[in-house]
Amino acid sequence: MNTLQTIAEWLAGEFDNQEQAIADPVWFVHLRLWHRPLPFRVECNPAFLAEQANMLDPENPYRQRVLILQPPSVTNGSDIGQVEYRAFRQPQQVKGAGAHPERLQTLRLEDLLPLPGCILHLSAAGQGFKAEPPPEAKCFFQYEGKTRQVVLGFEVEAQRFRSFDRGVDPETGKGLWGALMGPYQFTKRQSF
Repeated sequence: MNTLQTIAEWLAGEFDNQEQAIADPVWFVHLRLWHRPLPFRVECNPAFLAEQANMLDPENPYRQRVLILQPPSVTNGSDIGQVEYRAFRQPQQVKGAGAHPERLQTLRLEDLLPLPGCILHLSAAGQGFKAEPPPEAKCFFQYEGKTRQVVLGFEVEAQRFRSFDRGVDPETGKGLWGALMGPYQFTKRQSF
């Protein structure tokens, strides 16, 4: 199995951060996170729906996005590869697909929108891999008619996923939400 196949296998699944939320409930909400393989590949590369839900309201998931694992190339500056993020043209179409994968069956490549600047480089890290933005990268997206910025990043191992994603004010760089006090630490509960 090659490196990208290993990363894809480790990403595919349902995760939660129950232990972290119990240990530090002031800073970490109990979340469920899904990385559900899409029913098609993007340019021959594995792609995943990423979606999460607060466990107090599990039927109202949010942050629907697509992660595409891409092999190394001369232009992406990584020996292992990179992760490209895309948005859904109509997020409501796939809302809840983490728990209900049948909602992905009508999805087409044309339903995905590029997110310029939302690329992470992959590298080896301990027993797994980490994905970090290149220097000076800025990832912007539209939400409720406003331009938002997110600083992306994660680490993945066979049974663990750590998310460093955090929203920032595009004007001031001040952290607004997400991993403000360190990464969200997820444990894999089910593989897909």
